[in-house]
Amino acid sequence: GLVTDGQTLSVIFQGGLEEKFLELTRHCRAVLCCRSTPLQKSMVVKLVRRQLKVMTLSIGDGANDVSMIQAADVGIGISGQEGMQAVMASDFAVSRFKHLKKLLLVHGHWCYARLARMVIYFFYKNVSYVNLLFWYQFFCGFSGNTMIDYWQMIFFNLFFTSMPPLVFGVLDRDVSAETLLGLPELYKNGQ
Repeated sequence: GLVTDGQTLSVIFQGGLEEKFLELTRHCRAVLCCRSTPLQKSMVVKLVRRQLKVMTLSIGDGANDVSMIQAADVGIGISGQEGMQAVMASDFAVSRFKHLKKLLLVHGHWCYARLARMVIYFFYKNVSYVNLLFWYQFFCGFSGNTMIDYWQMIFFNLFFTSMPPLVFGVLDRDVSAETLLGLPELYKNGQ
């Protein structure tokens, strides 16, 4: 890991040492910025996103972390003694830092698996609907007749577009939470 403070970051950004700083961070599993300004925190996140072209995650618990959370791809706010500003600016909120493991490993895995299945489902739904309309045009001689009444089309989209995501969201859990917490490497399987 690498721990930097605000004075070191100001020397890096003012001295044009961003490339050497990034080369150093490539050898680290985690980089912590302490005693730094909100602008410096967001500059580090933007530098990593721009130069390394990786997905970034920022975690903060106060108003001084808002710019860093907003600069990252995924922002997590921790509600606590420093107020709710970080939570209001974040994508996800947790009440304590210890809940971060469950948020990433369990809910992240479930969300990834659900989204992957739903994308395939929506492709299937749209292909079958458009295929039906395509062949109907041959049947009616390309006259422009509507095959389906508007009310039926509304109910078709209501039933086949809104109900499956709700059912998947509630019922679809391919692996139990205990297994996902016990085997963190399962998170990479979906990718």
